[in-house]
Amino acid sequence: MLSRCSDAASRRRLPLFIKHVLFKLAKVELAVYVVSMNLDGFGSGRERVLFLLKTKGPQTAARVAKTLGVTTMAVRQHLSVLQGEGFVEFTEERRKVGRPARTWRLTSKARDRFPDFHTALAVGMLQAIRTAFGEEGLERLTKEWTRQQTDSYRARMPDPDAPLEERVATLARLRREEGYMAAWQRQNDGKIELIENHCSIEKAAQFCPKLCACELSVFRTVLGDDVSVERVEHILSGDRCCTYRITDRPRDMALKGAA
Repeated sequence: MLSRCSDAASRRRLPLFIKHVLFKLAKVELAVYVVSMNLDGFGSGRERVLFLLKTKGPQTAARVAKTLGVTTMAVRQHLSVLQGEGFVEFTEERRKVGRPARTWRLTSKARDRFPDFHTALAVGMLQAIRTAFGEEGLERLTKEWTRQQTDSYRARMPDPDAPLEERVATLARLRREEGYMAAWQRQNDGKIELIENHCSIEKAAQFCPKLCACELSVFRTVLGDDVSVERVEHILSGDRCCTYRITDRPRDMALKGAA
């Protein structure tokens, strides 16, 4: 009898605890260091090299130099220092003529140079929820987080009838504000890609993978029933970035999804 009463009391406390956790996470999110997609925001040359490799993926020293408007020798000097610090590594690619080309990329250690605003606090709270309320608590938390994030994005998204490019551009801007280093582009086949070069909640998502599923659900909801959203690259799966492929849906499928 006492056990049943205790379980009932625990279930009543769960919604209040979830609200408390979400409130705490929101306060942390307001304090996040927002990373601009503008290279001018990074002071030293080495920071600019790191940021370029983070947002554009593996590059040769010559390509980095061209983008930054500096000499290849200067970039090689930066890369040499960064390699010594364990932040970059290279692979050699054979060419038909001349010496092999070195293609540089970030190491896993370099991720610590970019913001993860939920690292300690969020993981600790998720662990507390699992300990106190089990998987049910995590499930209810992620559902409530999804609802709140969806409402927040919807309030700032353009009209559902706005061009798809405008909707995706707005979503990318909202994600940049949260530190995801997001950008979008239209492919030659007409499909649109939303690219997130950084995961601001990576440690929390490793502990609770449902957070990634929730984000995908949010994107599908706020972009509208007339589009299909598919994640084709995933940082937690070992990819350099998270990439979402966005395509127009046939009208009959869109109407069926809205029904």
